[in-house]
Parts: sequence; C-alpha cells; structure tokens
Amino acid sequence: MIEVLFISSVAIIITLIYASLLDLKERRVPFKTWYPMLLIGIPLALWVYATFLLSNSKAASGYIFLVVIFCAIFYFSSAYLHLFGGADAWAFIFITALVPLYPLEPLWGYPAIAFFPLSVLINAVILNIAAPVGIFIYNIVKGNRAPIFYMIVGFPVDGKKITDSFGFIMEDFEETEDGIKRKFISFNASLKRMISGRRRMYTQDLKKYPGEYKKELDLYARSGKIWISFGVPFIIPITAGFISALLLGDIIYEILKIVMGVI
Repeated sequence: MIEVLFISSVAIIITLIYASLLDLKERRVPFKTWYPMLLIGIPLALWVYATFLLSNSKAASGYIFLVVIFCAIFYFSSAYLHLFGGADAWAFIFITALVPLYPLEPLWGYPAIAFFPLSVLINAVILNIAAPVGIFIYNIVKGNRAPIFYMIVGFPVDGKKITDSFGFIMEDFEETEDGIKRKFISFNASLKRMISGRRRMYTQDLKKYPGEYKKELDLYARSGKIWISFGVPFIIPITAGFISALLLGDIIYEILKIVMGVI
C-alpha cells in the first residue's frame, strides 16, 4: 500500500530541486511550481489514506491527526509568525499531506516515531547547520571580524557592488552630522521585524528597484564593506532533509541510538 508513496516522493524530489534552483536564482518560488507534484501526489495520497483507514482505522486516524496538526503549525508559522517563507511552508505542508508515512524502510531503519514529515523537518534543521559552519570558517580564513553571531550567518561585501550579492543587510545605517553611523541589527530586533511582517532589506530588492532605494544605495556605497546574511534558502535544506529521510532515516534518532549504545 504505502509503497506507492515512493512515486509521490520522486515527484516531490524533482519539484524541490527545481524550487531550490528558482529560490537561489530569483529568491521566489511561484505557487504553480507545485502543480505537477500535486497532480501526481494527491490521488496517490488519497488512495493510501482510504486504504489505511479501512485496514487500521485507529492508526490511520492518529496519522491523519498528526498531518492536520503539522500542516496547521507550518501555515500558522508562515502566515502569522513569519518564521517560514511562503515556499518553505508550502513545501512542508505538501510533504506532510502527500507522504505522511515512510514509503520504504530507510537504510537506518524506522525511527521510534515513524512519521515521515517529522524526520524531514529534523533532518532539514540539522543539515541547515552546515551552512553557518562553512560561513564562519570562510570569515576566519578571510580575516573578517564581527560579533560571533554575525560571523556564522553572514559576511562583508563591497557596498558599491552590493547588488551583485544575494542576501539581506545585517546592519542599520544612519547619516548624521558626524558622518554615517552604523550598527548591527540584533537577533531580537530581526526576529521582531519578521514577526511583525516587516521585510528585511534584501539585496535583490535593491537590484530590482534601484530608484526606490537610491538613498540606501548611496549610503552603502559610501560605507565601505557591508555585512549581509547570505540567507541560504531553507528550501535547500528541506530538499536535503527529504532525500536523507527517504534514503537514510532520521538523523537525530540515529545519533541517539549511537549515543545510548556508547553509554
């Protein structure tokens, strides 16, 4: 029964890879990107849900409850808390709804909680940690110096060529009588902006709408190096998390098994 979800998984992987390329290039993923995946996945998911309900209604009801809760959390986190981008939230929602069960037994075996979307989320978060580590090493090698938080999430670029880079500005600038004053945007301030729905200053916006940001571009050009966060699209770790969960299993569960075995 659940093996047919492997077909949906292949469609999802192809779509996620395409969405990742779009997000890297354009920093947006049109909703129509998901249409082919949904066309394949929805009928298969409905068939699995129906078959599961008929064969084991109690277990099926539990999984359906988890699907509803997870989808609601992702939607709420994106629409109201702005903790996820729209494409990221829709990716998680569709993964949760279309592939709630492991299509096949992964290499590491099934985790204690064999809810496939949970493993995808956990793996995506774990794999996303690799980016800050790489950025931090890059800054150390290049001799870039800033408070450690900013060294693991961003790097400086030439203010005159800021539109050639991808990311969002991690500093606030103000022109005063004494010259240009600048300060890093704190994590709390950045989080409040996201929750309130205020957009961060993205380099892509500067490139697309130079007329609207003439003042900002002038400030950046006269400020030397500007710290930006590369802002690796979360759709990329989601893609890696999906593939790793499908083939290998749950990374955290495997780590816990190893740790507990050592202990």
